[in-house]
Amino acid sequence: MELFGRRAETAALERLLARAADGAGAALVLWGEPGIGKTALVDHVVEAASGVTVLRTRGTRMETGLAFGALHALLWPVLDRLDALPDPQAAALRGALGISRDPANRFLIGAAVVSLLSGLARDRPVLVVVGAAQWVDEATAHCLGFLARRVRTEPVVVILTDHADPAQGPWEGVPALEVVGLADDDARRLVAAAVPDADEALVDDTVAMAAGNPLALQELPTVGREADDEAFGEPMPVGPRLRRAFCARAEALKPATRALLLLAAAEGRGDRHVVDRAGAGWGVDASTWDEALRSGLLHASGTRVRFRHPLVPAALYDGAPVTDRRAAHRALAAALPAEDVEHRAWHLAAAADGPDEDVAALLEQAAARCLERSAGPLAARTLRRAADLSPDPADAARRLAVAARAAWGAGDAEGARRLLDDAERRGGAEPVVRYSGGLRGILEFTTGLSERAHHYLVGDMAVVAGTRTAMELGTVAARAAWSAGRPDLQQAALQRLLALDPGGVPELAPVMPTLRAWWACYDGTGRAAGSLPAPDAATVGLLGTVPWELLPPVPLVQACGVEGPLHDVLRVQAAQLRRRHEFAALAMVLAQSAVLDAAAGRWETAEAGATEGLRLAEEVGANHVASQCRLCLANLAAARGDAPGLEEHTTRALAVSVRQEVRALTASVYWVRGRAALFDGRPREALHHLMPLDEPGHEAAHPTFALLAAPDTAEAATQEGRTETASARLAAVETWAGRTDAHWARAAAHRLRGLAAGGPDTEAAYRAALDGAGAAPDPFERARTRLLYGEWLRRVRRRADARHELAGAAEAFGRLGAEPLRARALRELGLAAQSGVRHEPAAAGLTAQELRVARLAAEGLTNREIAARLLISHRTVGHHLGSVYPKLGVTSRAELARIDMAGDLRFRTPGHE
Repeated sequence: MELFGRRAETAALERLLARAADGAGAALVLWGEPGIGKTALVDHVVEAASGVTVLRTRGTRMETGLAFGALHALLWPVLDRLDALPDPQAAALRGALGISRDPANRFLIGAAVVSLLSGLARDRPVLVVVGAAQWVDEATAHCLGFLARRVRTEPVVVILTDHADPAQGPWEGVPALEVVGLADDDARRLVAAAVPDADEALVDDTVAMAAGNPLALQELPTVGREADDEAFGEPMPVGPRLRRAFCARAEALKPATRALLLLAAAEGRGDRHVVDRAGAGWGVDASTWDEALRSGLLHASGTRVRFRHPLVPAALYDGAPVTDRRAAHRALAAALPAEDVEHRAWHLAAAADGPDEDVAALLEQAAARCLERSAGPLAARTLRRAADLSPDPADAARRLAVAARAAWGAGDAEGARRLLDDAERRGGAEPVVRYSGGLRGILEFTTGLSERAHHYLVGDMAVVAGTRTAMELGTVAARAAWSAGRPDLQQAALQRLLALDPGGVPELAPVMPTLRAWWACYDGTGRAAGSLPAPDAATVGLLGTVPWELLPPVPLVQACGVEGPLHDVLRVQAAQLRRRHEFAALAMVLAQSAVLDAAAGRWETAEAGATEGLRLAEEVGANHVASQCRLCLANLAAARGDAPGLEEHTTRALAVSVRQEVRALTASVYWVRGRAALFDGRPREALHHLMPLDEPGHEAAHPTFALLAAPDTAEAATQEGRTETASARLAAVETWAGRTDAHWARAAAHRLRGLAAGGPDTEAAYRAALDGAGAAPDPFERARTRLLYGEWLRRVRRRADARHELAGAAEAFGRLGAEPLRARALRELGLAAQSGVRHEPAAAGLTAQELRVARLAAEGLTNREIAARLLISHRTVGHHLGSVYPKLGVTSRAELARIDMAGDLRFRTPGHE
């Protein structure tokens, strides 16, 4: 039939086909109310798709409880292509489709579908059409959403139809087109085409009541008006009118035919054999099928049956008495083979009119099969229904607890939390902890408050079954305490871990001593405690085999100085996960690897990894992992002088960390912002961000980040003349270096001693930082040391030596893209290249006011005293000194006092070339 009033929609769909013909893909969700014409538009595009492979299916209400049911129907024609997929993908997809019992996760299954269709599209473009997507099972929906967001570079077009706005849910991010009602003129043309003999009054009434809905425009004029005159005059919504129209048409059929239609509507999959077997006891025979097909409500092709429109089975099913619906489901369950556990379970569940343990147990079996295919959402829903049918509250609680674990595994944290609450109401807290594996604490750690997570996890260690689970909960408790910046709670978790015997878990026994030592890095007050044995590379390599829960956070690994071996482990893991397309785990590994790449000077690699990790983390809803990726990108932005990027990433990360009291993330934000200010020559602002890291009770206080930031804090403090602060940070770094022998700590301690020495020990300290064993493996940090060393050499008039160090620093900064420090190094290099001829003060680049401020500061006046003398604000004094220091090549008031303010603005200390 001709499509009336749909030129814009058909043009949009035809453009998708043209795009595929040119080798590019696209996806589109057509959405609108039932009967609005989405199916007609899809039929149009399928007819227009010449030279295209078409894969088509539609969701059914009955199969919403069958994991990957719609995906099975969609891919059935091309299952012979599975052998061409990589082995992990092929195994995952076979498991999802029920061809094998291979386990997999939904990301690997989604990747397998992308690979399958991409391979198919090498021969000719592929058109994937999924109708009634609101009834597609959740596992298939996630897979189709995954596909729709990844076909842009392949000649694959994905078109889905849905009743609701797809802005949320599995189609989020997929382009959408709302299909609206027809204009009155087009509506009249449609009625005239559907009912050629309709008089003008009938057409007018129909157009007025149908509100532009094409299905209503076609169906309403055909209803027997003598039986429905009152209905035509009622201001009823379209849904009830159409339901009445379809049911009225079915009422004219004989009872056996109506029973056949109800069975077909309840069956939902379109399996003619199952419907026929179920109808044997309902008087269904060949004549019944003939009448049903002649009615136009039902169509048959081979072993498949389908209704003329998705609203037909919904109307017939909803219009049938409850007792008839239950009887239909019982008949269908009896007609299914015993091995079809999932369909039988759902039919029996639909037939149940009260608690039934046999049906609940069968649903539990069906859920187990869903979990084997990584269909967590469906497993959770199936187990919830099983709980509703459980006569014993203890069984209901157990099933709900397992459902919560399934929902959590599928990324539905809020749903998992609700299921746990329901389980505890029915069976108490302790059994739920045992059956869910301590999920309450894991959920709280991932999505809630870290300190509350620690409370749950430590308490649940004594309840869960098995030493391995207790170890995992204990280490997550330690990590939650670390994230909260609570060393006292970290020690409490450690004591519980120390009480466990890892001997019963052979794969964990070799690494537990190292992991325990890491978590013992602080005493209850946050001070470094004891000495940390450096693990050998083989032991660190074993970390690649343990669950994520057991791994310490990367900043702690960095502080301990064993990031090199761990990075090798993460690189191997990332390659394996990428090959297997396990994207949730890959996001976490990329976030950690990016931090280590940045610290090793591999900035482009770090940026690529953090960007990819951020995209994946946002896709799976891992907001803490996303924040870690953002902070890695922010750290790079700080070094590059990218102020907008820095602001965007730190602001978004801080919004998460402060709300959820994750001090580790908050501390990282403060540290990155402090580094940005320091690199840009704003030491006072840098201290504003860095000092809170070591301030008890502050939202950013955190011992690990205070330690890692200590070199930056000391440098900013030295530039501001705060020698006590600089000395305290130097002492902290030296203590940590003595305890861990970490290379970064040794190099940083030497550099800070050089910065603070100001005498004959200065050069020895800088040389040790640059040349000592394992010194400065990070090229950025090494260049910072060369910059400070070169600045000192210039100030003591060793210009040739200064030029060597400053040129090396500038070259390294330029190679990395660290523009603020490169500009500083070049400025210093220019000063070092000048001759020793005396210059007027103005030659140093100082304004008259800057010179006056500098002279008074050199005399020892405070900012407020200078402000009173010059009749300006003390903030303006600070601003001027911030400009004076880099121009004169000094970093503190102590050095400023040694400048010859009456002469050439150089150090009075004699030097040599």
